[in-house]
Amino acid sequence: MTSDEERDLKLHLERLRQEHRDLDAAIEALTSVTGSDVLQVQRLKKRKLQLKDRISHLEDELFPDIIA
Repeated sequence: MTSDEERDLKLHLERLRQEHRDLDAAIEALTSVTGSDVLQVQRLKKRKLQLKDRISHLEDELFPDIIA
């Protein structure tokens, strides 16, 4: 992997982490309001899990587990 590719992956990873944090805040805000849209909360949680999986995948690409 070239340094440019690594830099791009790190930037993408940081954007995904920020979106994950934003979703966490949005879910928290929605669940604190009585009568909130349960379907919307479920969609946000699903998107958050998808982001978590993508983040894990990118971290594995950047920092591979090398067993010596």
